[in-house]
Amino acid sequence: MRLVIFDCDGTLVDSQDKICAAMRQAFEVNGLSVPARERLLGVVGLSLPFAFARLAEGSADGAAYPIERLVAAYRDAFTVLRAAPGAVEPLYPGAREAVEALARRPDTVLGMATGKSQRGVQRVLGHYDLSACFTTIHTADDAPSKPHPGMVLAAMAATGAARHETVMIGDTTFDIEMAHAAGARAIGVTWGYHVPAALEQVGADAMISDFAELVPTLERLWQAAPLAERLAVT
Repeated sequence: MRLVIFDCDGTLVDSQDKICAAMRQAFEVNGLSVPARERLLGVVGLSLPFAFARLAEGSADGAAYPIERLVAAYRDAFTVLRAAPGAVEPLYPGAREAVEALARRPDTVLGMATGKSQRGVQRVLGHYDLSACFTTIHTADDAPSKPHPGMVLAAMAATGAARHETVMIGDTTFDIEMAHAAGARAIGVTWGYHVPAALEQVGADAMISDFAELVPTLERLWQAAPLAERLAVT
């Protein structure tokens, strides 16, 4: 059985405006300078405590970052933003079609590995009627933060998929590193929150610039020799 694991924010849905707005409010409530938007987007995908700890690095206020208060303020702000009419994050073009096409395949199961909460994931998938497409979902609520391989390993265990049959789809270096740490392959997307060159630098097995490229790219990876066989040959 082949396993395709999707990241959520920056890969399936574009949540950058909401994330950055909640981040700004969290810093302002705690009387701290707000990092540049590029830095805020650079930590998307990490669990919140790790994201704020990463933002503290190199900051003049870093040593005084009240991580727990920042996390709480972010969650409060995000809850308010999420309650606004029409506030569900938009799907990227082609995302629905790609997910539904893969879910229909008898040889493939879908998973999700995300720094979002289970509640947040279910809200997005439920809104777009995609919940039934995913066999296994792992989030910041029940696994270590990316790039720890725990989410991918848990998805493989839940579905019985082998490492060489597992592919992670994501927009950040954390996604690529997480997949490789679990012994899986990784496809990077160019439309997300980390620049494509960064994903290539950490070893993305392939890159796509449109969801229409996903299935053909997956087929190429699955047809390639498993990593262990390639290493044995070289």
